[in-house]
Amino acid sequence: MKIETVMEALIKNRYSVHCFSSGEEAADYLDRSLNGKVIGFGDSATMSHMKLYERLSAHNTVYDPNQSKDNDEFLEIAQKCLTTEVFLTSVNAMSETGELVNIDGTGNRIAGSLFGHEKVYFIISTNKIEPTLEKAVWRARNIAAPKNAMRYKLRTPCAVKGDRCYDCSSPDRICNALTIHMKKMNDIEDVEIVLINEELGF
Repeated sequence: MKIETVMEALIKNRYSVHCFSSGEEAADYLDRSLNGKVIGFGDSATMSHMKLYERLSAHNTVYDPNQSKDNDEFLEIAQKCLTTEVFLTSVNAMSETGELVNIDGTGNRIAGSLFGHEKVYFIISTNKIEPTLEKAVWRARNIAAPKNAMRYKLRTPCAVKGDRCYDCSSPDRICNALTIHMKKMNDIEDVEIVLINEELGF
């Protein structure tokens, strides 16, 4: 995979793109770019690893559902995230042809990436990139989702066995919706892809 080819595909799909060699460099860039903004977060192990909440909340108003103490507070913060100026999230997978794939259980992360913000950032490390859309969907279901279910200690077959999607009917299931961004959404003025040439998150 050539990162330049991926960047060209994303630009063709109407995204703006910036590439960094490490998560630390990308965090520095976002810290410089966002100041005095109201920002919403979608759930992301990559963003947690980069300590973006700690950095950005020092000089922005940041709503992060992962800072909640219980489910009621999670939902309250998640709703606020849908009306912020800026929304930051990641993806479960991306194809080399520039399609973004996300799976969601509650829906706040997917919803926030689609509508209602001045700007959306997708923060994507290169371990999320697959050659084709089909393989990207496979990765989202069979690699990212089980690891996320394990991270939250959910009672799903994929979390217990840690190997693949079982298309389960568990009440803890987090694979309730799958979204494929084929191109930039029309009514968001700027959607920026922050590519990180480092393995981060799931």
